[in-house]
Amino acid sequence: MKVLLTGAAGFIGMHCAARLLERGDEVLGVDNLSDYYPVELKRDRLERVQAMRFEELDIANAAALRAAYEAFRPDAVLHLAAQPGVRYSIENPAAYIDANIVGFANLLECCRHAPPGNLVFASSSSVYGSNPRLPWQESDEVDHPVSLYAATKKSNELMAHVYSHLHGLRCTGLRYFTVYGPWGRPDMSPVLFARAIMEGRAIRVFNHGDMERDFTYIDDIVEGTLRVLGRPQRYAIYNIGNHAPVRLLDYIALLEQALGKKAELDLQPMQPGDVKATYADTSALRDAVGFAPSTPLETGLARFAAWFKDYYRFS
Repeated sequence: MKVLLTGAAGFIGMHCAARLLERGDEVLGVDNLSDYYPVELKRDRLERVQAMRFEELDIANAAALRAAYEAFRPDAVLHLAAQPGVRYSIENPAAYIDANIVGFANLLECCRHAPPGNLVFASSSSVYGSNPRLPWQESDEVDHPVSLYAATKKSNELMAHVYSHLHGLRCTGLRYFTVYGPWGRPDMSPVLFARAIMEGRAIRVFNHGDMERDFTYIDDIVEGTLRVLGRPQRYAIYNIGNHAPVRLLDYIALLEQALGKKAELDLQPMQPGDVKATYADTSALRDAVGFAPSTPLETGLARFAAWFKDYYRFS
């Protein structure tokens, strides 16, 4: 199968590329190598998937994306490119409009004119906003986002639905829940916390630690994503999370254990755009593809910690 993979140098993108290549698929990866976080990490990820064809391009550039798409003619599209981050969307909203709205619209147009067998795209658990009803289900109302990032992801779901309805595009959106593991983004808590712990600095803990997250290990994310990629549907949305929320302070304790060093905590108030708890109901995903994430947090954090200390050269 020929797979177009956007965001190929990203955390989830690199891991998906590796699995696709292992099973014998032909992969064209595209990425603009944004400097939102160090490009060196993205290039190091690409070194691990050298069998993948790679083009450095910005999906917000309609002509460049169209040329790559038409030359490759994919059987399936896995769209993971996006400007990530809830808090950064407050500082630089234009980056989210360009990458997450304009870029996705450009991709949908490519798919309309040369339909792939399936389009799977990354949404986010952030679309649920501050919904107090837990666990979150795909049928829940998601019309009140609390960050621009969340609003762009909800917009992606609506845009895909329109193209499915009008043009018959087969597409599925995946609402990812707090993905972690080796090669993770340096702006997310595992790397931020691990670096602070190893350097003897205090960890900033928001909402004074009174938070819960549904941490989902990267291997589970990849497995669920590729199963969905192989099961085209006219239109669907699925949660993909570990369906087991963990208290933030318990998470920090497990990370301390994995790193072999205690953390110093700097308790902070809740940040704008953040939510107190995330919790995925994954029954719809399990019913559709026979899989739901289940890697225990202590197992995933141990693997993450081993990679982190090796990659960032902490003894």
